[in-house]
Amino acid sequence: MSARELKFRKLTADLRRGIHDGTWPPGSKLPTERALAAETGLSVTTVRRAYEDLVAQGLVERRQGAGTFALGRPPRVPDRRRIVGVLVPDTALYYPRVLQGIQEVLAEAGAQFVLACSHYDPKAEDAAITELLSAGVHGLLLVPGLHASDDPARRTDELLRLPVPAVLVERRLAAAGPGDPTEHVCTDHEGGAYDAVRHLRALGHERLGLVVRVDAPTAAPIGTGFARAVADFGLPEPAYDSAPMDAWGAERADATVARFVAAGVTGALCFGDREAALVQSAARRAGLRVPEDLAMVSYDNEFADVAEIPLTAVSPPKFQVGRLAAQILLRRLADGDASPLHQVQLRPNLVVRASCGGRGDG
Repeated sequence: MSARELKFRKLTADLRRGIHDGTWPPGSKLPTERALAAETGLSVTTVRRAYEDLVAQGLVERRQGAGTFALGRPPRVPDRRRIVGVLVPDTALYYPRVLQGIQEVLAEAGAQFVLACSHYDPKAEDAAITELLSAGVHGLLLVPGLHASDDPARRTDELLRLPVPAVLVERRLAAAGPGDPTEHVCTDHEGGAYDAVRHLRALGHERLGLVVRVDAPTAAPIGTGFARAVADFGLPEPAYDSAPMDAWGAERADATVARFVAAGVTGALCFGDREAALVQSAARRAGLRVPEDLAMVSYDNEFADVAEIPLTAVSPPKFQVGRLAAQILLRRLADGDASPLHQVQLRPNLVVRASCGGRGDG
């Protein structure tokens, strides 16, 4: 995005916020183009473009020879008449609980709910967003494929340019740090992995291993959180194993366990539950006892409780993520730019079961 475009967007947002918060109440006259240009240091052309954008949004009107006047915010659409579009990449794993949280909040508000699924396909994602917009949605809750994009910043900018507000769910522009412009609700996966290491260390394990399926957006923050905890606690160099989900099978799990045995690993974090169950079975085939010889923590908690030895698991707060995202979008729709930008991370819980040797519920 060019510097000129950024200045235009900031000015438009500032003016819109001033109209919403009463700086310019309905009927009041805004500064002339030249006066506002002199005040902000922007060109008259940029100011004129911002005013034209506000006219298109129904927030101001231009009166020939008189100036530009505030009309106030557009009439509020009651929650019971709102239509919210929801896009997820999958409706089988992880996201059902997120969707339950979204649906509960929207049902409480009397809002409608239109669901689309991208199946992790960028073209299907674009088509789904177009269909949702065509359905007349007032706002969007999106789980976009930023992790698979060649240019996540450009993709984020495209989403911010959509004609309705969008809140990202379990996605953010992490590489931008404090420059992330998105409104989002995410699980703190780094924190979840950190807590798993803390738990294993408290049980006396120092030689740790990490197993991840690399073709998931969760893998990177899990790896970062794991490495940070290992460094903070002064633990020896861990053993790592990673592969795409399709590569994980009994043979791969056997090789992973052999690597752990060679490295002296006594505690492991496995992302996700399927991979953890495979490693657990491989450990048994290798003559290892879980948790006596290998303590295990799974990451996801979708079906960790039904493993042969119930798995201690990091459990992302999926339902709460969905609820909060829906609440934030409804607030954004009600208050517009007067609402602060929400960027929320929720820390997962650690559910202790038999696989790590701690007392638990499983």
